[in-house]
Amino acid sequence: MGLWVVLLCAFVASLLGGLYVLGVFRRRRPDEPPLDKGTVPWLGYLLDFRKDSSEFLKRMQRKHGDVFTVLIGGHYFTFVMDPFCFGSIVKESRSKLDFRAVATKLVLQVFGYKPIESNHNIVRESSVKHLMGEGLSVLTQTTMENFQKLLLFNLSPGAEKRVWQEENLFHYCYNIVFRAGYLALYGSEPHQGPGDKEKAEEQDRVHSNRLFHEFRKYDRLFPRLAFSLLPPKDKKEAERLKRLFWSMLSVKKAWQKDNISGWISDQDKLLAENGVPEYMRDRFMFMLLWASQGNTGPTAFWLLLYLLKHPEALSAVRGEVDKVLRENGQEVKAGSQPVTITRDMLNQAPLLDSALEETLRLVAAPLLVRAVLEDINLKTSSGAEYTLRKGDRVALFPHLTVQMNPEIHHEPHRFKYDRFVNPDGTKRDFYKHGKKLKYVNMPWGAGVSTCPGRFFASAEMKLFVFLMLSHYDLELVNEEEEIPGIDISRWGFGTMQPVHDVRFRYRPRF
Repeated sequence: MGLWVVLLCAFVASLLGGLYVLGVFRRRRPDEPPLDKGTVPWLGYLLDFRKDSSEFLKRMQRKHGDVFTVLIGGHYFTFVMDPFCFGSIVKESRSKLDFRAVATKLVLQVFGYKPIESNHNIVRESSVKHLMGEGLSVLTQTTMENFQKLLLFNLSPGAEKRVWQEENLFHYCYNIVFRAGYLALYGSEPHQGPGDKEKAEEQDRVHSNRLFHEFRKYDRLFPRLAFSLLPPKDKKEAERLKRLFWSMLSVKKAWQKDNISGWISDQDKLLAENGVPEYMRDRFMFMLLWASQGNTGPTAFWLLLYLLKHPEALSAVRGEVDKVLRENGQEVKAGSQPVTITRDMLNQAPLLDSALEETLRLVAAPLLVRAVLEDINLKTSSGAEYTLRKGDRVALFPHLTVQMNPEIHHEPHRFKYDRFVNPDGTKRDFYKHGKKLKYVNMPWGAGVSTCPGRFFASAEMKLFVFLMLSHYDLELVNEEEEIPGIDISRWGFGTMQPVHDVRFRYRPRF
């Protein structure tokens, strides 16, 4: 009899534990946001959120207001849709709201890398040193040289050379920008004499192109891999690609390159000094590649596409590019050398900067998540106050709440290349209900989790467009073709990608 009682108690305890994990017993406390667990235990709204995050959040906002808690895959997420609350969330101390716990789990799953405690500080300090200030000027020059290596190496004068070449725009932009950034960061093939230099540069073109094609295979799997939704065949392919990149980007191979960036070399040295084994540092190299190059190419695609679809924008930005060149003693003409663009020259192009900012507003859609480590109070702009519960997660989706908000950005679905700049070239301010907003465009995140490479990424994309506009005539093959829709499976992972590519053609301007 006693045995049956023990077994029964164990069964009941197990059942109650399982129900707890499934969220059956969760109840909203009086001071908490509205709670919506959905109809499926544990899963909650995972499938709805995964299907179309933006539409799901719009629906929840209409139902519950600007702050609400939903169950998604066993975790309770409190979404904050009031932009005036963003500052208090992104500035909250790590002891209360921590982004690292969520990031650690993700990078282990998608890159196989297990961060150490000091990882965030290593990345931040190296990025401040090499991706900002004088370090950024040096890296911009290296990136410029690699763009020349990829874009302009076979450019030669003569009318017979001014023939149209036709490509897929998304593939072209992603390919070139990815490869230039990769070579600038991870180094190039060593060489000695002049003849050897040409051979080494050709090897760089071949190797970086192969790397890009493998990267695109992984990139297509990334969203489902992050959500643990890959079928067995794709999961096997993802593991194969991870092993391939761990090998291709290994620290042993990296240290054999010329001109490896300080951003890469410094971080590897610091990880080694902190006892991180070599195989794990190989995985870190892969993570850095995706973090630095996973969004720049797609963003460059959208920027060029929007310019090509808006002739007045293309004319204005190209006019600015030509003006900057003239003022810096350069000109693109028949027989001239390819132009050299510096970081200072990029800073003299406010219209190009605004056009990039507008592009990011339209297509950059990161999901900013923090783990709630202790109960904290949240006060909204309407005066409502809520308690965020310890153990939950708080999330911001700025694409919906600020970037596409018609109360902040008039006609938010329209591309306005000069939206972010005043007539005198200064930055424009934005308001909601007459109150100035600090966060009006958040492609790089915010607070302690702001992308440390944002200045380099911006320089990389502007360099590419600057070169394309200065050296080439560009046009869409079908000027009547609509701008393609976005792939909604990529909500939350940075810059969105198109559901299909667009054909364009280009030829030397002179």
